[in-house]
Amino acid sequence: MTTFVRSTVLSPFAVLAAAASAPAQEWARKMFQEGAYNFGTVARDAKVEHHFKFKNLYLDDIHIAGVRTSCGCTSPRVTKDTLKTYEEGEIVAHFNTDRFSGQRGATLTVTIDRPYPAEVQLRVDGFIRTDVVMTPGGIEFGSLDEGASAEKQLDLRFAGRSNWKITEVKTANPNLEAKIAETMRQGGQVAYRLTVRLKPGAPAGYLQDQVLLVSDDRRVMPVNVEGRLVPELSVNPASLAFGRLEPGQKVTKQIVIQGKRPFTIAAIVCNNNPCFAFEIPKEAKRVHLIPVTFTAGDAMGTISEKIQIRTDLASGAAGEVRTLAEVVAPPSTSPTTIPTQDPKLSASTRRNLP
Repeated sequence: MTTFVRSTVLSPFAVLAAAASAPAQEWARKMFQEGAYNFGTVARDAKVEHHFKFKNLYLDDIHIAGVRTSCGCTSPRVTKDTLKTYEEGEIVAHFNTDRFSGQRGATLTVTIDRPYPAEVQLRVDGFIRTDVVMTPGGIEFGSLDEGASAEKQLDLRFAGRSNWKITEVKTANPNLEAKIAETMRQGGQVAYRLTVRLKPGAPAGYLQDQVLLVSDDRRVMPVNVEGRLVPELSVNPASLAFGRLEPGQKVTKQIVIQGKRPFTIAAIVCNNNPCFAFEIPKEAKRVHLIPVTFTAGDAMGTISEKIQIRTDLASGAAGEVRTLAEVVAPPSTSPTTIPTQDPKLSASTRRNLP
């Protein structure tokens, strides 16, 4: 359980936010795709996790101060605690099937401290059965080249009635093929071996899916399948937020373009927008560091563009980076006002969000 230590001195904006009613924290809940998940029935020692995805929809940076759990049956972790505009993160809820059994559940409280204090609650539930043990706890393909195929196995052992059976194996992922075979049946014990094959041609990215095992006692047990398919070309970060700028101001950010072998960058384009400038190296390298400079023009409002990177790779591999900036008028001499604590974007910005 995470312990939080907070300063007793709050900024005026933090005081305003802390005093806001619960509905005022709706801006924080909007970042999460879902608020609850049921693991269903899971086997002993199975690796069971759920990834609560969230995305920064705002111009301000979002910082996750921590996550606490109401039950030791679930251990949470944050994949990325600081998110700029457009960036995504996950709260991973790990169900501790090796230490708990029976019906279990937990409330995960996500604490946000920037740009304003807020809390979001997530819920997980599930039933851990002790008569079925899974070894290893899931299917792990590890890191593979994009398009590669692979095969992994795990063993399942049941202790109870001698006629217990796995009646069906299901997967909704067209890139996975799953088969199960009985390996032992005697003295009230039954054993199976599950084989999961990753078909060739799977797209690049993280593979996070499940194979479902259906038994004759009407229980459906998930088997986590994970892996990472590495593309020929990767671009990081996936988005650049230049913040709020006055006309004429410049901000330079850097993107990293990496390939499996040396390559040259043929072109970088951004919809012919003169606000963006790039320094493109001429030599062939496996890793290119590209400075991207944004110069605010005279037009006020939100600038949202996509930068496209083209290379000389035979596969035609290319990359893309999203950008966001807001051009604001210089401050006037009129009395200042306290801004709202809700960091929502303007209507024009929200329309430009993917």
